[in-house]
Amino acid sequence: MITNEQGAEQSAGASEDIVYRIEIPANRYDLLCLEGLVLGLLVFQGKLSPPRYKAVTPEKGSVQKLIVTPATKLIRPYAVAAVLRNITFNQDSYKSFIDLQDKLHQNICRKRSLVAIGTHDLDTVVGPFTYDAKPPSDIKFQALNQDKEYTATELMDLYSTHAQLKQYLHIIKDSPVYPIIYDKNGVVLSMPPIINGNHSRITLNTRNVFIECTALDLTKAKIVLDTLICMFSQYCIDKYTAECCEVLLPDGTVTRYPELAYREEVVNIQKTNTYIGISEPADKIAKLLTKMCLKSEVANSEDQVIVEVPPSRHDVIHACDIYEDVAVSYGYNNIKKTIPKTATIGAQFPLNKLSDQLREQIAQAGFTEVLTFSLCSRDDIATKLGRNINDIPAVHISNPKTLEFQVARTTLVPGLLKTLAANKKMPLPMKLFEVSDVVIRDETAEVGARNERRGCALNCNRTPGFEIIHGLLDRLMQLLEIPRSSNKDMTGYYLQAVDDPAYFPQRCAEVVANGQVIGIMGVLHPDVIMKFELTHPVACLEINIEPFV
Repeated sequence: MITNEQGAEQSAGASEDIVYRIEIPANRYDLLCLEGLVLGLLVFQGKLSPPRYKAVTPEKGSVQKLIVTPATKLIRPYAVAAVLRNITFNQDSYKSFIDLQDKLHQNICRKRSLVAIGTHDLDTVVGPFTYDAKPPSDIKFQALNQDKEYTATELMDLYSTHAQLKQYLHIIKDSPVYPIIYDKNGVVLSMPPIINGNHSRITLNTRNVFIECTALDLTKAKIVLDTLICMFSQYCIDKYTAECCEVLLPDGTVTRYPELAYREEVVNIQKTNTYIGISEPADKIAKLLTKMCLKSEVANSEDQVIVEVPPSRHDVIHACDIYEDVAVSYGYNNIKKTIPKTATIGAQFPLNKLSDQLREQIAQAGFTEVLTFSLCSRDDIATKLGRNINDIPAVHISNPKTLEFQVARTTLVPGLLKTLAANKKMPLPMKLFEVSDVVIRDETAEVGARNERRGCALNCNRTPGFEIIHGLLDRLMQLLEIPRSSNKDMTGYYLQAVDDPAYFPQRCAEVVANGQVIGIMGVLHPDVIMKFELTHPVACLEINIEPFV
């Protein structure tokens, strides 16, 4: 690896141990840790039967309770909880337990914005637990790995420079209340989604783990809780079991978690074989699915298989997911290659074909092609071109990240002018062109907007070079077999004078072809030149090429 990435000189003395890199699908949460990966391989090899996960009620003592207050609706309204009882950690399993939480936070939890996981040593706290939301000034506790107590406001300032935690602060920073979980004695367990409390931290000596997940999405919270339980309940004395917790909602509803729910799906053997391209009997299909931790059996009708989906396989949503698992278990390389029963001939999309042909011809005319951003600022298509943004049918971005990407471009001119401005040190003349889409707001379109393929070219020199742009237009029309028309009939093209604020007065014309206006050409106005920070005059041509397809 080091030789390939850094060269042979850097690899001297490196270990020769084989390192396996395994790519995991984003929706296979059960394979994100070594425990799930090993379990999946053992079941696939037939060395282990798919485990049966159970949620049990404690034999002694009461069920742990998590009370959710009405105030949490203001910030993170959902919570789920469970207990891993009599668990044994070693250094590797402890590290894997923490690592799985981090991976889930980055994956399904969307960097803690949808779900935040908290794990605690149950023997250091006393239930029932309360999930509340309080003003930052009312929250004070000793955070994980800190040596003194801080208020929530002080913690936000403290972690503003923290390498890992600073990326999560924005989730609650501007909220009037912060979520907080504390026990019967007021000991703070965590302030989700930022940090856990130091008092209930987990160590290698922890024997009972209390898991809580607070969320904006209850379904994802259940998936995260089930995944943690399924992966690490194997380290409990009573394997593959978790202790229930009761969550008391503000409306008085009491729900027990984890659900660890199993469900049955029925798949048709003929459909399965047809979709994959194999021909296997029902009993073989059932065995293939069982290898994928989907315990299956043949139905009485023998043309169907009953598939039991475990709580560790939340990625199985539809029958097509089961078909995919059959294909994986069968082996993609074992599926015989066949010639499709229908013969089709591929062809290039006509508009793209014409675009490529025009690009080649414009380049041969001495112009250099550029590729600019599809998004630009409002000023680029309005103020800098002497127009009013309200009069332009532009598609606006609702939450632009920067001022440079506020709207979808309605013209290719600003992108080319900004390219000129970035290359002012290049020798003159500069002849640039682009053939790309612009986006026009259109109420008659299905999505309220449409793309329009345009070609734009400009010439920048000590003199505008209008004759160069005019010559390019004539060449394009010649290639498109559109004759020059002098009597303005419906079969050719001609120019007609027009006033446009972006162009110099009486140096601007519309291009009319086959009776419709397809574009505009002329010498850009000095104000436009200055606003784009240019110092030389520019002649420009922009036409719509879709009418010629």
